Amino acid sequence: MFHMHSPELKTQEISLGTPKCRLDRFMQLLENDNARRTMLSSHRLGQRRMMIQSPTAEIPLRSGASVGHGVFYVSFRIGSPHPQKFVLVADTASDLTWMNCKLLCKGCPEFNFSSGRVFQAKDSPSFQTIPCGGKTCQEDLVQSFALPDCPTPDTPCLYNYSYYGDRSASGVFANETVTVGLHGHHKIVLYHVLFGCTESSRLPPPFPDGVMGLGFSSISFAMRLADMFGNKFSYCLVDHLSPSNLNNYLSFGEPQHSKPQKMQYTELILHNSDVFYWVNVSGISVGDKMLNIPPETWNITNGGGAIIDSGTTLTLLAEAAYAAVMDAFIGTLTKFKKVEMPVTEFCFEATGFQESSVPNFVIHFADGAKLEPLVKSYIIDAADGIKCLGFQPPQKGDISIIGNIMQQGHYWEFDIGRSKLGFGPSSCILTNPKD
Repeated sequence: MFHMHSPELKTQEISLGTPKCRLDRFMQLLENDNARRTMLSSHRLGQRRMMIQSPTAEIPLRSGASVGHGVFYVSFRIGSPHPQKFVLVADTASDLTWMNCKLLCKGCPEFNFSSGRVFQAKDSPSFQTIPCGGKTCQEDLVQSFALPDCPTPDTPCLYNYSYYGDRSASGVFANETVTVGLHGHHKIVLYHVLFGCTESSRLPPPFPDGVMGLGFSSISFAMRLADMFGNKFSYCLVDHLSPSNLNNYLSFGEPQHSKPQKMQYTELILHNSDVFYWVNVSGISVGDKMLNIPPETWNITNGGGAIIDSGTTLTLLAEAAYAAVMDAFIGTLTKFKKVEMPVTEFCFEATGFQESSVPNFVIHFADGAKLEPLVKSYIIDAADGIKCLGFQPPQKGDISIIGNIMQQGHYWEFDIGRSKLGFGPSSCILTNPKD
């Protein structure tokens, strides 16, 4: 290795020997630095343009109705050199992506999973557990239910991820390689993607292979992809009773399908203290009449407010809102015979029922946007000949949750960069998208 001003660096055409004076030397160095800065800037700009012009990332999204679930499923490929395929619940109210998993280690117990496929860590050389003694485990993953157990610094970082009630998933945090499809039948490979290698779970059967955490968090798979594709993601939910061949996509970047021409936008409220996508609701109307709901019901800072959640089926309303909505609807359905069912508070025989006779239900946002869901999104089919009001009071706390049935028949865009939630009516139906 020689310095650029070494007398040994000579050619027949040019000599790069020592400059005549210190000023010449400085000017030559400055010229080289400027040229290098131009080259690096061009390279970086080229990368930016390539990212902006790169196709949208697309993950097939379908209803879980065919297997008796009120959630939506996505496909997920993880591991190398041959990715293993899994079916996960798309969940915007949690941040950890995990699947049933078997570790490669001596003395590890054998786990029996009641359903779903199991990720075989031994078949993937890119699988790497996160040590419990590092900053990632002890600080970054604390809000994601990392456990303090750490007998040695290299012991895998454990978690017990809680959902609601006694439902949870337990295992170890790890990094892996993930393969994601792009619009146009290409693929990209993501390295060092944090995920949960779940060794046991307490979730209702039949449950798929795991959960894709799409919440607002630094460990969220949604944030990892959104950061690469325009800082936003979107989805369009088909009818929740649709067969598995009527699908759409969970998209990152500019969507290539289903986005309506007329979109409404409302503020998307993001907090570092939780993973939820909050919205600023101002009220609810039924039959063009605003209901008498106390304003504090929607006050986020005082323990109220509302979130958008793809992992909750029905719409949960805070106590005051729930009582007002149920009173408004039940009065219009008294001519139908009431049926006792464990689904919701009010179900009825649907003989003679017509959607046109039902008053419209509208969620009003503080900035003027209005969500006007389909009638079948709040008068739902519960069984043959039986319909129910699709609302429930919250199990605990007093926040309201706009569930996935209320979201069906709409395109939803989570613009993280602008803190905006966009939505608009759409059929959402695509037949047999690539998987």
